Amino acid sequence: MGNPRAFLEIHRQEAGYRPVHDRIHDFGEVEQTLNMRERKLQASRCMDCGVPFCHWACPLGNKAPEWNDALYHGDWELAYRLLNTTNPFPEFTGRICPALCEKACVLNLTEHEPTTNRENECSIAEAAFREGFISIHEPVRNGKRVAVIGAGPAGLAAANALNQMGYAVTVMEKNESAGGLLRYGIPNFKLNKTIIDRRLKVLETEGIQFCYGKEVVCDEAFASQYDAVIISTGTPTARDLKVPGRELKGVHFALELLSQQNRVLAGMEFSKAERITAKGKDVLVIGGGDTGSDCIGTSHRQGCHSVTQIEIMPKPVDGPVDPMNPWPNYPRTLKTTSSHEEGCVRRWNINTLEFLGKDGKLTGVRVQEIDWEPNPDGGRPIMVPKGNPEIIKAELVLLAMGFLKPEHPQYAANVFVCGDAANGASLVVRAMASGIQTAKKVNQFLS
Repeated sequence: MGNPRAFLEIHRQEAGYRPVHDRIHDFGEVEQTLNMRERKLQASRCMDCGVPFCHWACPLGNKAPEWNDALYHGDWELAYRLLNTTNPFPEFTGRICPALCEKACVLNLTEHEPTTNRENECSIAEAAFREGFISIHEPVRNGKRVAVIGAGPAGLAAANALNQMGYAVTVMEKNESAGGLLRYGIPNFKLNKTIIDRRLKVLETEGIQFCYGKEVVCDEAFASQYDAVIISTGTPTARDLKVPGRELKGVHFALELLSQQNRVLAGMEFSKAERITAKGKDVLVIGGGDTGSDCIGTSHRQGCHSVTQIEIMPKPVDGPVDPMNPWPNYPRTLKTTSSHEEGCVRRWNINTLEFLGKDGKLTGVRVQEIDWEPNPDGGRPIMVPKGNPEIIKAELVLLAMGFLKPEHPQYAANVFVCGDAANGASLVVRAMASGIQTAKKVNQFLS
């Protein structure tokens, strides 16, 4: 620990976002970065706690005190080596992770100014690519073959770990490129897809084979062709809202908009009838999570007239402390994203009753304000109407209400399931951790 007084003398400094008037006209990444001197100062704030709760909170077990200290001393290569021992893709998590480690930081408990671990992580990863710290490792092959079905963060993490162990790994992806929700769900303004392509080149050079446009059924005949198979197909089924008018033109799942927009930016063309766009429209986003936030930012960049976001659950606590989920656990507090800052009406305790339309096209949504009352029998609270229904004008509705946990049949003994496919929709960092743990289970099984 190079500067034991840094956390007392230096305040938390975030890089912040590009100005709103600039960023809403393109899909470039909104987050800025600090210079190397400022980044080192932020790393110096890490206190090297006796009990590193950041390490405890991180699903990957990142050793933030170690690489923060290396960063403070200016040894960027050592910082990357330490970070890469636990995190195979820090350039991903450094951009889109909600930073569970920061919420568990002791400085978050005492000052509400945790160490900027996520931004530090991203800076270290970018320095590693820029300065050539990333070396290609070609392991000695052990003669065994593993298939990974699904090239999302869990599948990529599992493939990388198994490849380093010496297995011949083939990744099979139904889409035209790898990344899963990293590529087809998260907008470019949060994660530029060149970042994914850059890492894929490393994985391919190290010997992992990718097969695209290949949807696989993992039956016994397929599983018998490999020593082991990992299923990492995520949660493909979005939660639907089956109310009257659902069939109207203009009601879409969030990922229909997000994935299509990312494909358009990648050069794919769609007909006018196929194109989903918010241009000139009043947009209603149903669902208050990160996917809904991504829809807001995308709608602005497409030139929408207005955006409203509604959520059926109550408004979270507006402050740094969540009394129902205290430190070092992740607080369920109100989150305001860069997309919300760009302009959005946000409402809570709103239930959707009906989609309204004319000539088959959406014109509005009838909603009802509600309250939640305790259930006398225990369990889920009871939803109670409050006031009269109202109509929100909308020509485009985006359903961002989460995803259904997949159900799996009984697989052969050499088949393993990981990531969201096993646990239901969760964070990218948890999917990566699951992929690594599953790779260890495969190695143990085959040993």
